[in-house]
Amino acid sequence: MHLGIPGTIGGAVKMNAGAYGKEMKDIVFSTTYIDLDGNINKINLDEHEFEYRKSIFKDKRYIILESTLKLKKGKKEEIENKMKEYQTLRKEKQPISKPSAGSTFKRGEDYITAKLIDECGLKGKQIGGAKVSEKHAGFIVNEGNATSKDILDLIEYVKKEVYEKTGKKIELEIEIVGE
Repeated sequence: MHLGIPGTIGGAVKMNAGAYGKEMKDIVFSTTYIDLDGNINKINLDEHEFEYRKSIFKDKRYIILESTLKLKKGKKEEIENKMKEYQTLRKEKQPISKPSAGSTFKRGEDYITAKLIDECGLKGKQIGGAKVSEKHAGFIVNEGNATSKDILDLIEYVKKEVYEKTGKKIELEIEIVGE
């Protein structure tokens, strides 16, 4: 069953991905990776140094080879029902019908970033083909012809506007790769 969560296990471990009160730190047992010298290393749960959307891999250029996950045994029907419930919540609250990189901005320590963006009147703000979702202001969606420049320009615009209007510096949850 597809649940609409984009990404890979390696990426999820790197950023301690999570939803609905659970994070990768809750299920990772160990991870094997290659360091910059080509050495293969294995770390246990504590050595991951998990924090909100962060792990030991966040600022290192290691290649995650595999992670062992510790899952809880459950009843198939109950698990499927929970998966359907989460999928329904996503459909109701997130703009999953349009292409995006998922939640664009991190939650703040003392604020909900999407709420700040909305309060700043930025829902629906568009630059080129990139648009702040009208369904959930924490998402930047592609209206069909967005370039990476459109998306990056809109991200910077949103960050600047939120800072000017609220004094809060919002941070990206997504990771920008490349030039």
